[in-house]
Amino acid sequence: MRFTPKGMAAIAAAALLTVGLAACSSASANSDEPTSGAAEGTFAVDENTIVFGVVPDSVDTETNYQPLMDYIAQETGKTVEYHESTDYAALIEAAVAGKIDVASFSGFTYVTAKNNGAAITPVSSIITAEGQEPGYYSQAIVPTGSDITDLAGFEGKKVCFVDPSSTSGYLFPSYNLLEEGIDPETDVTPVFAGKHDVSVTKVGEGVECDAGFAEDSEVAKSDKVKVIAETMVPGAPIVVSDTLPEELKTQLTGILGEVSIDDIIASGIDSADSDGFRSVFYATSPVDDAYYDTIRDICEKTNAEQCQG
Repeated sequence: MRFTPKGMAAIAAAALLTVGLAACSSASANSDEPTSGAAEGTFAVDENTIVFGVVPDSVDTETNYQPLMDYIAQETGKTVEYHESTDYAALIEAAVAGKIDVASFSGFTYVTAKNNGAAITPVSSIITAEGQEPGYYSQAIVPTGSDITDLAGFEGKKVCFVDPSSTSGYLFPSYNLLEEGIDPETDVTPVFAGKHDVSVTKVGEGVECDAGFAEDSEVAKSDKVKVIAETMVPGAPIVVSDTLPEELKTQLTGILGEVSIDDIIASGIDSADSDGFRSVFYATSPVDDAYYDTIRDICEKTNAEQCQG
C-alpha cells in the first residue's frame, strides 16, 4: 500500500471522539477504583473476577465469545464477567481507567488506547480457519444491483462507516478513499452504522447508504451486497491488562496465546462445539505490539489526531 499526505485533515476530524479520555477516565475511576489483589496486582473488580471487555460489533457478539470466556473461567478458576462497551471510545476509556482485565480490541482501538495511557499488552489474534494468518479484510461494498464498480464511484454518495474509531470500518476505508482523492468528510455523506453487520444491512437496503465498508466476516453473511474493493487489516488483538499479578498475566498469556477450538472442546467446554462458534473461531495466533506498527504508520502518514497519545 502506498502512503500519501493527500487529504490528511479528513481523518483528523474523528479526533474529537477520544479527546480528553484521560481526564474522563480519571473522573470515573474516582468513583469505581480498580481493586488491588494478591501478589501486588490490580484487578478491574476483585481478585476472584476477570472482566472481559468487548465492543458489540454484531448482534451475536456475546454468544460468539462465551465459549472462550468459559474456557478462561475453567482454566483460571475465576468468574469471567462480560463487559460490553457501547462503542469503541467507551472500550478505550474502560482500558485507560483499568476497568477491564482482558479484552478484544480492533487494531486501531488498541493503538489509540495505548496512546492514551492504557496499560495493556496484546497476546494473540483470533483466526477462523486452519492455516490462516492473523488479519482480515476491510471490504468496500455496494448493493448487489448497484452500478458502482470501484472506490471512485463512492464520491457524492451516502457511505456507511462503522464507527470513527473502527480499524476496518473507518481508518482503512478513509485512507483508501483519500488515495482516490475522495475526502471522507466532505466528498461523501458519512453514515455511522455503529456495527459491522448494521453497515452491511444498510448498504444492502440501499436507502440510508449507497455504499459502505465492513469487515469480511459480516459481509460474507449477506447476499444483498457485493464487494468492489478490499484491504488487509492487521488482526484484532486479544489484550491482557499489565496491572494484573504476574502469575495471572503469565497464565492468561498461556491460555489465550495459542489455543485451538479443539483444545477448548477437549477441556470440557461443550458450548465450543457449535456451528456458531466454529464460524468465528478456529484458534488464536500469537501477536505482539510491533505487529500493529502498520496502523501506527498509517496514523503517522495521515496525521490522524485520534492516533496521537
